[in-house]
Amino acid sequence: MTLRCLFVDFNAFFASVEQLDRPQLRGRPIAVVPVMAETTCCIAASYEAKAFDIRTGTAVGEALARCPELTLVLARPARYVEIHHQAMAAIADCIPHGEPESIDEVPCWLLGRERERANAEAIAQRIKRTLHERFDGAIRCSISIAPNKFLAKTASDMQKPDGLTVIELADLPHALHRLELRDLCGIGPSIEHRLRGAGIRTVEQLCAASRQQLRLAWGSVEGDRFWMQLRGHEVAASRGDRKRSIGHSHVLGPELRSYEGARAVAFKLLAKAAMRLRREGYRASGLAIRLRMLGLERRFERDLNFAPLDDTPSLLQMLGRELDALRGHIERGRWDPRRHPPLSVAVTLVGLEPADAISGELIPTRARAQAITRALDAINRRYGNNAVFYGAMAEAITHDAAPMRIPFQTIPQPATELDAGAQPPEFDVIASADELMHRRQNQFRVLAERTHRQSERTRRPDAGIRPTESDGIEQPLL
Repeated sequence: MTLRCLFVDFNAFFASVEQLDRPQLRGRPIAVVPVMAETTCCIAASYEAKAFDIRTGTAVGEALARCPELTLVLARPARYVEIHHQAMAAIADCIPHGEPESIDEVPCWLLGRERERANAEAIAQRIKRTLHERFDGAIRCSISIAPNKFLAKTASDMQKPDGLTVIELADLPHALHRLELRDLCGIGPSIEHRLRGAGIRTVEQLCAASRQQLRLAWGSVEGDRFWMQLRGHEVAASRGDRKRSIGHSHVLGPELRSYEGARAVAFKLLAKAAMRLRREGYRASGLAIRLRMLGLERRFERDLNFAPLDDTPSLLQMLGRELDALRGHIERGRWDPRRHPPLSVAVTLVGLEPADAISGELIPTRARAQAITRALDAINRRYGNNAVFYGAMAEAITHDAAPMRIPFQTIPQPATELDAGAQPPEFDVIASADELMHRRQNQFRVLAERTHRQSERTRRPDAGIRPTESDGIEQPLL
């Protein structure tokens, strides 16, 4: 009885929810997008779309070129969270489940005779039948059963869609040999580079490596942990598994591609991240700010370090100071937002520490900021997120910018993250390639008209990014 973990991985979850709610989309290639724009990326694709090599992260323009009959559907995060909870309830009727790994993944722990292969497979089939009955066959999942969560999660990608994979101790390590290094949970570009530098280029070589070799390759005890997980041991979470950052990003719509619009969105994103920080019981000691400009390779970047805190006023004050420097670039002619408008904004809180591990605040001004934060949190919990908000966020609130999203490994709470008074996307917001092109033409027209109006107001013929005398090339930002 070597089987301890049963792992459920929902197939193309967002796209499947859309096909559940719109039966006419079943069997058709569809992609879920955050905004109806050709410049964005797909955040999910149905298996009919995946047949055209359209996947998460594929640019919409590229996706439409690969599959002209592709249907685009505007994302509805609140609906995905609702179906997630219904799916968790369906699984719980078959077997108790653990903490979801993300909105479409959840481990279940096998006990006693459930660890016998036949019984474990029967539980898996019962989960599949229950999901089929409750969701009219639209929501499918791949299930894997293995000696530990690491192997079960890895195996869940081996047979998709609607697969069932079992790996027992006797199947190790050869059951993993056909995988690529990046197919294993915990191996990203950086670790893969280090492994290749150590002469480990295949999973077979990885499995044959000694514990000491992996410790040296990882440069820490994480190598020992990985060695044990490859052999079926369940390893307790380490301090390194603690959340390291909380952040949000947003691609600006044409109506917000100005300094003022980007600033408003940045304030809203940071206020949202600070709210999550407090809700999850952390304080942050660092802030990363990123703004990308259209047509420029270099970004506006700031990385701040400070004593751990979690109150919104202090964080927004620091953000405001850094963005004032960006305004200075406009005034000195180093950046022309009409020529290179801001395209995307990202803010990330880093250096997280549990709030209960930090002593109370002694500085009076900080204590006042914490009192303001608590008062605003209480109001927004009662009346809806951003029922009361900071004035610097007004333009972003007006344009419904940076709405609720579903970050990786986090299940959002619509009750606290949906803006007060915000309406979810219309149920029928879908578009074909021709419709998207028409929308894109209208967006360009709006952007061109606004740029013309700004030009008429300022009448600055010398505006733009100026070459320096030292090298004669453009010097964008910093």
